[in-house]
Amino acid sequence: MQWSLLRPVGLVPAALVLSTIAASAGGGKAAGPSEFLLVAQIVLLIAVGRGLGEIMQRIGQPSVIGELLAGILLGPSLFGWIWPEAQAAIFPKTPEQKAMIDGVAQVGILLLLLLTGMETDLKLVRKIGKAAIAISISGIVVPFACGFALGEFLPDALLPEPQARLVASLFMGTALSISSVKIVAVVVREMNFMRRDVGQIIVATAVIDDTIGWIIIAVIFSLASQGTLDFAAVAKAVLGTLAFLVASFTVGRRLVFHLIRWANDTLVSTAPVITVILLLMGTMALITHLIGVHTVLGAFVAGILVGESPILTRQIDERLRGLISSFFMPVFFGLAGLSADLSVLRDPNLLMLTGLLVVIASVGKFGGAFVGGTVGGLNYRESLALASGMNARGSTEVIIATIGLSIGVLSQNLFTMIVTMAIVTTMAMPPMLRAALARLPMNKDEKERLDREEFEKRGFVANLERPLLAVDESVNATFAAHIAGLIAGMRGLPITVLHVGRRAKQQEESRDEEESHEAVVKKAAVSANSDEGAGHVDVVTRARKASLGEAVAEEARKGFDLLVVGVDKVAASKDRFDRKIEDAAAKFDGPLALVAAKGKHLKQPMPEALNILVPVSGSGVSKRGAEVAVALTQAGSGSLRVVYVATTRDKGAQRGASRGLNQEAGILKDASDLAARYDVDITTTLRVNRAPEAAILREIDTTDVDLVVMGVDRIQADHLSFGGVADAVLRQSKVSVLLVSSGEARQASVEKA
Repeated sequence: MQWSLLRPVGLVPAALVLSTIAASAGGGKAAGPSEFLLVAQIVLLIAVGRGLGEIMQRIGQPSVIGELLAGILLGPSLFGWIWPEAQAAIFPKTPEQKAMIDGVAQVGILLLLLLTGMETDLKLVRKIGKAAIAISISGIVVPFACGFALGEFLPDALLPEPQARLVASLFMGTALSISSVKIVAVVVREMNFMRRDVGQIIVATAVIDDTIGWIIIAVIFSLASQGTLDFAAVAKAVLGTLAFLVASFTVGRRLVFHLIRWANDTLVSTAPVITVILLLMGTMALITHLIGVHTVLGAFVAGILVGESPILTRQIDERLRGLISSFFMPVFFGLAGLSADLSVLRDPNLLMLTGLLVVIASVGKFGGAFVGGTVGGLNYRESLALASGMNARGSTEVIIATIGLSIGVLSQNLFTMIVTMAIVTTMAMPPMLRAALARLPMNKDEKERLDREEFEKRGFVANLERPLLAVDESVNATFAAHIAGLIAGMRGLPITVLHVGRRAKQQEESRDEEESHEAVVKKAAVSANSDEGAGHVDVVTRARKASLGEAVAEEARKGFDLLVVGVDKVAASKDRFDRKIEDAAAKFDGPLALVAAKGKHLKQPMPEALNILVPVSGSGVSKRGAEVAVALTQAGSGSLRVVYVATTRDKGAQRGASRGLNQEAGILKDASDLAARYDVDITTTLRVNRAPEAAILREIDTTDVDLVVMGVDRIQADHLSFGGVADAVLRQSKVSVLLVSSGEARQASVEKA
């Protein structure tokens, strides 16, 4: 890699300002802490840490290694060795000044654990199940025993309190046994192996490792604070931890979800959800401190609960992740590097002990994970990849070592040895894992699953997070509630039912409880065929006396990604929608689903099955309609018919060329493949007609379908328009119609079905 590629990352500018900062710091020494020095320290740690992190990522290493190296370079290991006066001026060891940057770092620890928890996929852990637990236990016990034994034989000179050797040995065992779920997840994700079977096992095992690790740390912290092996204190810590975990994953799960939704839907201040998330993190950290364990466990569990919230939008996740990754992580890991004085490794004895520590840590973790993988039912190659992936210590070990140093369990030299071990094992992990995975072929079932997941990543229904259903008191509203319930029930999505109109609230309250729109949504959700908890949808009801457009405008800011509209009057004239529909569409920027109940659905708005017809053309918007139709068929236990209309206006059809026929066959095959991914049987039909709308209406008249689903584009015009084909089908169809539009309007063009 050329130096010209590395210069822009901030290392050269940081080096140029070091002398200026040192001169200013040296010339302005004072008895009290300096805000100038605090800002200078943060600037240097971020600039050098992010710069080295960029370099590490370009050579295939995780960025956290660069942030650790930044602290080492700015600390006594290099900068303090070359220019000790300047290093001491910028990073003085006075308690007051050190307390300022340490406060930032402590907040960084909590935020880092919050982020780690948010990235933890409990569904993945449940899916792997017993195998991951067996692998994790074996992968912890073996290196823990090795680390504990090493701690028992360490020279007294390496221990701050030789009489408290037990606690130090427990810390050593923990430091050698726990993998860094963040490092493991980042590396596996960057290598595109996150969704491979072995990748899921690696990450799930690392999650269990981390969770067990923080419980162990909580117990050790209690031991260290008591000074002796107080069984009552240990019992209190263990029982308190278990009670905290049980409460968190039962009552706490629902509470966190409701708090996040309340903040998102009620508060109008800037970033209210992030504020609530930070308050939740702080509160749970305080709770764990009060029960006698470390605050990091509370932050980690808070992150897991926040990450499981079904309305945690991607924007909120990215904003919080960006703040932590760009500010707090470089400061925390940089300070950890500053605390590690690698110059002590010039002592041959310490260097030999550090090498022994690295070897014991690697052999213990690798061997334990390999044995666990074999016992858990993995083959030789899978166990080899698992053992390679689990050997990365990274951020977790640094946090553990930092805690041990801060409470006086670890000495400065022992801390440096553990940080060195974390850096070496983490840097060795990516090439080892790449080599192991390169020899691991993909089986047929795994390939089919990955292809489906890749398809869903680009899909529409699979990426929905939160639909909004706007209804009045009409029969069409009940049918729309049924449709929305099927969509929400597929993936357990929370849904908001918005009642509009002056009589809406009274009408809803006067309905029988089993006939309310909320009940219709829940009943449809229960009937949805889902592997992720059909029927477990959270429904919120809101009533607005304002017009449909005004009510939707008020709700639109809350992060909904689909608006389903079911009102009595949909069309007003030959080529215009009702004014209420147009106002609602104008106020909502995202995808829109318009429901028009007709035929038997006017008498039976909650059908047991749906017989669906979906026209396709090969365009992106028609694929969206086909995806919704497949999802509704799967959820509603009905039939699906796909029709492709080859119009005589098409050049391919006019020529009668084989290319045109191949295109038609390809479009129908795409629809068949889409249905096959969801195990839905379909019937395909090819019709040739000059007018697509005529062919579609003919298909409706000659088959037993009762719902037409069409993917449509919003056409740029002075009123709401989806084009002539959709307009004709909506007005002339004898069966119900569902129009699913894109979020943005496009220029009018030659229409196809």
